Amino acid sequence: MNRRHVYRKIMSSIFAYPGAFCLSLVFTLICVLLTLWIPVLVGEAIDGIIGPGQVDFSVVLQKVTAIGFAAVGIAVSQWCSELLNNRLAFRVVGDLRQSAFSRMERLSMSYLDAHSRGDIISRVVSDTETFSDGLILGFRQLFSGVLTILGTLVFMLRINVSVALIVIVVTPLSLFVAKFFSTHTYRHFQTQTEIRGEQTAFLTEDIQQLKTVKAFGREGDQLERFDEINRRFSDASLKATFFSSLTNPSTRFVNSLVYAGVALFGALAVIRHPLTFSVGTLTCFLNYANQYTKPFNEISGVITELQNAIVCAERVFALIDAEPTEQDDPGATELTEVRGDVSFQHVAFSYAPDKPLFTDIDFEVPAGQKIAIVGPTGCGKTSLIGLLMRFYDVDKGAILLDGKDIRSIRRDALRSQIGMVLQDTWVPNRSVRDNIALGRPDASLEEIIVAAKAAHAHSFIKRLPQGYDTVIGETTSLSQGQKQLLCIARVMLHVPKILILDEATSSIDTRTERKIQQGFDRLTEGRTSFIVAHRLSTIQEADAILVMQNGTIVETGSHDQLLKKNGFYAALYRSQFAHEGAVQ
Repeated sequence: MNRRHVYRKIMSSIFAYPGAFCLSLVFTLICVLLTLWIPVLVGEAIDGIIGPGQVDFSVVLQKVTAIGFAAVGIAVSQWCSELLNNRLAFRVVGDLRQSAFSRMERLSMSYLDAHSRGDIISRVVSDTETFSDGLILGFRQLFSGVLTILGTLVFMLRINVSVALIVIVVTPLSLFVAKFFSTHTYRHFQTQTEIRGEQTAFLTEDIQQLKTVKAFGREGDQLERFDEINRRFSDASLKATFFSSLTNPSTRFVNSLVYAGVALFGALAVIRHPLTFSVGTLTCFLNYANQYTKPFNEISGVITELQNAIVCAERVFALIDAEPTEQDDPGATELTEVRGDVSFQHVAFSYAPDKPLFTDIDFEVPAGQKIAIVGPTGCGKTSLIGLLMRFYDVDKGAILLDGKDIRSIRRDALRSQIGMVLQDTWVPNRSVRDNIALGRPDASLEEIIVAAKAAHAHSFIKRLPQGYDTVIGETTSLSQGQKQLLCIARVMLHVPKILILDEATSSIDTRTERKIQQGFDRLTEGRTSFIVAHRLSTIQEADAILVMQNGTIVETGSHDQLLKKNGFYAALYRSQFAHEGAVQ
């Protein structure tokens, strides 16, 4: 992303709060003007002290009093400015987090498949936090620094043009030094931030799969991999910090030359023109020279945080600007009455252009039928379901629902008519009641209990500390099978027109599975159902079975028909039950 584009995005985010921004500028301007007024007062007070016995105490007292009021004004205006800056920065970053999360929810599964979860989390959480810190520093230093530089130049030019020109001539050298180091710093901070995202992704993966790591004794390998990432992160951080740390002393050296030049030429001016350029004026000029160079020192001192913040902002904006591929067509319609006729018409699909998964999937499912999809791992069963849910869109062909192409239907309307239970359960950190009511938030407790009983989850829920009000994840953890029962209760409460069961009982014992199967039989009556299963004993009563192999439907028919064909399904069935018989 172009850095100028990042700057424009940052400024547009800030200008979303014009009131706070303008007030902050007003208070900063007051603070700068009062700060620039103090050297004038100091110079006039010094000129009031002519020599021993020749002190004009009234002038000195007047100037000292004015300095005191100016100092109080500076403190108050600076406090107000910092308060507004902090609030503005936190609001801007809050908006960025909201925008990033909102965009993430709208992005397609293909985008999420191409980016690690840890990297996305790092952008939404860590990068926005770093940007917030840099934004606060930016408000604090840049606004006051620019105003101080401009104001100081105006005051110095009004006092003495020739001495002020010394400051103006040497200033570009300070800017060149800052620009040189900031360019190198930006590149290294960009590398550092990318590695930080990689590190977060690795940590997320390791924490989620720590049981597997321990079970296979791979702790040492994980430590080595983390050490390698951590070493690269340290190297990038060291290089970035090294270049950024050179900025401040380099600009201070240049600024010291400015101060020395002003002192030398100012002293000569006092000697040659004491009436027009007094000692007090020289003192005032030296204060201005110091104030003029101070913003350069301050800005260069925080260049590390500023460069890091810009890099982080670039990563956040890249996520926000990512094209939301999961978009409905302008003419997409709602669903009114759904019968449940589903038709796959010569569907072709691939995750990668050079690796086709489906080339010609073609079948029809009349409303109310129960369809089972079986086949070896990796043959495309779950991908077929993903296309029906429009997690992905087909490359060629079409999927029809009641004769209508599902691409012409709003995604939310389509998915509201489909209930889905996956092998990978998702039970968020909420109460049991809220988890079951995820598809129907307005459901009553009585309805939730009925669904839980149908899923045979009621008994273990009542044993939880607060029953249906128990919050999962705080003090209570559930087994994988219990989580799957909650997901089944969720779909039984939702009662959709189309039901998808993707290994829905894979983590449940056989006895409970048989009882749940009876509940599924009642639930699927009159509804179109797709059942993805490896246990062939659970799909024998299906109206039709689609047998898949290598992304192709190789056989279709009922259980008995497929056994009589003595084909691929019969081989799968015999191998599975022969194995089960051997175990018994």
